[in-house]
Amino acid sequence: MSDTTYSVIASQTGVPVKAWTKGVQLEDAARQQLLNAAQLPFVFKWIAAMPDVHWGIGATVGSVIPTKGAIIPAAVGVDIGCGMMAVQTSLNARDLPDNLKGIRTAIETAVPHGRTNRGGAGDRGAWRDIPARNREVWLETLKARYDAILAKHPKLDRGNHANHLGTLGTGNHFIEVCVDESDAVWFMLHSGSRGVGNRMGSYFIELAKKDMTKFFVNLPDIDLAYFPERTEHFDDYVEAVEWAQDYAQRNRDLMMEQTIGAVRNSGEAPPFDAELKAINCHHNYVARESHYGENVLVTRKGAVRAREGDMGIIPGSMGARSYIVRGKGNPESFSSCSHGAGRAMSRNEAKRRFTVEDHVRMTAGVECRKDQDVIDETPAAYKPIDAVMAAQADLVEIVHTLRQVVCVKG
Repeated sequence: MSDTTYSVIASQTGVPVKAWTKGVQLEDAARQQLLNAAQLPFVFKWIAAMPDVHWGIGATVGSVIPTKGAIIPAAVGVDIGCGMMAVQTSLNARDLPDNLKGIRTAIETAVPHGRTNRGGAGDRGAWRDIPARNREVWLETLKARYDAILAKHPKLDRGNHANHLGTLGTGNHFIEVCVDESDAVWFMLHSGSRGVGNRMGSYFIELAKKDMTKFFVNLPDIDLAYFPERTEHFDDYVEAVEWAQDYAQRNRDLMMEQTIGAVRNSGEAPPFDAELKAINCHHNYVARESHYGENVLVTRKGAVRAREGDMGIIPGSMGARSYIVRGKGNPESFSSCSHGAGRAMSRNEAKRRFTVEDHVRMTAGVECRKDQDVIDETPAAYKPIDAVMAAQADLVEIVHTLRQVVCVKG
């Protein structure tokens, strides 16, 4: 392959980094994090950096880290299994009302979102009375495995789990109504394993740090603490992370059911069908895969699997386009692509730099919150999605281009 599609960042003491960042910003802190991870002796071949790459805890968001013989919990992160889901409906843009507030209100009523009371009793982002459908999914598909994990790690049992299933969360999680290039209406959402996944991620990251201290392992960054394969904590972490990834997928399934039902029952749109068009895809996860003839663990932190033919979702910010894509199976990216536009600045910097008036201007035409509490999610806080897509033209092809008309933010 021509080296014009990515840049190579050489590491003096480790594997190289192949960065699909041409035409987009790569901050110095993110570059250093990539080089830190590249020094680990069990990284396979190279690290792939996606065009939305930016600083994270331990490992950069937007990185693909293949490993042999070890796993890095912080490279998966604490929002285990976070990802996207999209359905195309039989609705056309002309079927939607001129004023979309009723649809936004219906979705906000049907899906708990946000967070109050520090996630404690009465938290608005959790169910007070778990719907029968959600309780059924918890009991039939998740509870037994969760109890088995708790039997080994009882400290994990402290709070929300079943009452978060089918809820959105906070931060950059969202539910959107979108219109594509042919005026077909889509529903799209972004969330993960919620409070229980966060607890598991945080707990095992700290456990890995303690193991590094116990075994006198020196690291370029303690947040890159890892579990060697064939150790008890490695197996326990894999079991927990696979469970959290399943939880995240069920969470998105239920939220989509709730969203479709809310719009159907709102009286704001005619009857419609909804068909899954893009896979319910993770972008914070680890999986066993085969690359270059060897079996490896591939950790994608803010990256989507893009094997040849894989359908995926690359969302923009609140006021930018989003894309339904088909993977090209590029082996040099370990068959991966970006998971979104990627932050261009921290949340605090966005709050300092932009005003509510800026946010209103940048989200013109989108029915969404336009207040001080969502300034950190304003479009200019993210990299330009067009530049991100151009930088990864050899990783995915665009199938549909979506523009938001309704956005529900956590």
